[in-house]
Amino acid sequence: MSAKAVKRWTALRRWAAISAMNSEPVPIPIPKRVRFVELNAKALRALADGDLAGGSAEAGVDLDEHFVCDRARWIFGHRADQLAEDPSAAPWITRAVVSEPDGAVVGDAGFHGPPDEAGMVEVGYTVVPGYRRQGYARAILTALLTSSRYGNGCVRREPRVHEIHGTETAPRRQNSAGTQQILLSDPPRLG
Repeated sequence: MSAKAVKRWTALRRWAAISAMNSEPVPIPIPKRVRFVELNAKALRALADGDLAGGSAEAGVDLDEHFVCDRARWIFGHRADQLAEDPSAAPWITRAVVSEPDGAVVGDAGFHGPPDEAGMVEVGYTVVPGYRRQGYARAILTALLTSSRYGNGCVRREPRVHEIHGTETAPRRQNSAGTQQILLSDPPRLG
């Protein structure tokens, strides 16, 4: 390397070092972690009736006002009726979503029921407005997919699940179809 090239390279390195010292640090996004808290039939019915304190007491976590808005009350009433008809659906339906390690309730999520004959389940989730655009939707969907595929204490490993359909309630994410098909099964084995 010529002396001229070394001089340019040294000047460039100094400039880069000074620029790095003067610029603001770039935050590194840390993936969010969530866990699910079951909403039993009593909690679902209390929330459907607008009883936030009763629903929180049954769930064992402090639920947000989001859990008694009109949309949530309709969903929780529907899920309470679903549990009355089929108690075995409990591990699959709507649960509260709690952020780890801080314990904040950041939304609700679950499946619309157990897998059908074709091995398909439909996922639904909502992030509480104060927690949107912070990575919780991705964490919730990841946890739902993991629980349907491998089980995590909430949903047992279910070899019948081959496909998941889902819709998002956040309008900024809605695509023209409103749903997305995600294949979870391994390719079929021949023979």
